[in-house]
Amino acid sequence: MRTATRSGALLLALTLLLAACGKQDATDSGTPAASAQAGDATSAANTLPPKAAAATEKAPAVPAAIKRINEDGSETVETAAADSGVVHNAMLAAVAGTAVAATSLSAPSLWQEGVNYTRLVPAQPTSVPPGQVEVLEFFWYACPHCYALDPLVESWKKTKPAYITFIRVPVMWNESHRSLARLFYTLESLGKLEALHTAIFKEIQVNNNPLVDPGNNDAATERIQTTFAKSQGISPEAFKTAYHSFAVETALQRADQLTQRYRVDGVPTFVVNGKFIADVATAQGEDRILPLVSDLAALEHRH
Repeated sequence: MRTATRSGALLLALTLLLAACGKQDATDSGTPAASAQAGDATSAANTLPPKAAAATEKAPAVPAAIKRINEDGSETVETAAADSGVVHNAMLAAVAGTAVAATSLSAPSLWQEGVNYTRLVPAQPTSVPPGQVEVLEFFWYACPHCYALDPLVESWKKTKPAYITFIRVPVMWNESHRSLARLFYTLESLGKLEALHTAIFKEIQVNNNPLVDPGNNDAATERIQTTFAKSQGISPEAFKTAYHSFAVETALQRADQLTQRYRVDGVPTFVVNGKFIADVATAQGEDRILPLVSDLAALEHRH
């Protein structure tokens, strides 16, 4: 395969800026357009390399402008001068020198390390039994891109190999994120998450009910979420007990640690067996991210 030119690398980098909810320029609002400041990474996280984008043999045409949704829900427009290859985004400066290396996956020409996914060094510990491959999806209920991808994830869950243990991890970049994460783990502790996961997405994304208090008042948020739970047939008393339980607090702490460990700065993001990290942008499409995850998981299972 021919090595792509410097300008080709920059052009492809623009095409990889597919929509995602990121954590840059964060504010602290509870609406679907909101997000927040992330905490400092743990010492383990400091060893992980940043996600990389790289060139393919032939870069596609560059649009005049690409819209990107940041973690706080604000919209950034990236512009490019097609003739000169000038990119008005400092984060893309490192792309030009990135090298491409083919992997030993079942289809080396399809997935490339450093382009479609990043290898984590050192690999991080997982929480699954021997013989199982852990797949984490970091997400946020108020992220429209997570909502758009979720039907594909739900379909994939039904057909994925038995050796894959799939775990969703809600990010907690600020208090409003944490409130939705608490709802997630409360319903999980009640055994209602599978039945209501899609309903939560729809309540926020379709019904425009953020399920958190705009002022991040904990008591008000609890009332809002209790009302939602009651509408889904859950006893307010049972919901309150689970909401403040030790199990939920422990789960929240674990989710926060994972988000920091993998330095997750955008959602949806997938981590395979503590060794590989990828997202819709690196996979180059919503229809490609889950096949990529499956192939990485198969590679881990063979080893």
